[in-house]
Amino acid sequence: MKIVSQFLLVCALLIVACKPETTLAPDRSPAWLTSLISQIEAEPIANPPALIARYDFNGATVYYLPPRCCDKWSTLYREDGSIVCHPDGGLTGKGDGGCPAFLAERKNEVIVWRDSRGST
Repeated sequence: MKIVSQFLLVCALLIVACKPETTLAPDRSPAWLTSLISQIEAEPIANPPALIARYDFNGATVYYLPPRCCDKWSTLYREDGSIVCHPDGGLTGKGDGGCPAFLAERKNEVIVWRDSRGST
């Protein structure tokens, strides 16, 4: 009986540790973000597939669109949809230099959207 109890405890801990990614409900997404997602979905599938993550950075909420291909910049958006900078990517891989600390200092990642086209 003790082994069964331990097994159930381990299973419960694994379930809690493997919780699914948190995403924004579509009705809670800012309009500019919904528009950006629609724009990306109208483009060919990227490799790797596109995603948008929300972070806390420098006391603000920001949204990060990683580079999707071949020497393209990533884009970091403010909560209102305006562009902060391009943290990485490009020919040098270091973006535009506008926020060099972002990748090291970002916190509280939440994947708000992931392109699921072509996923199995």
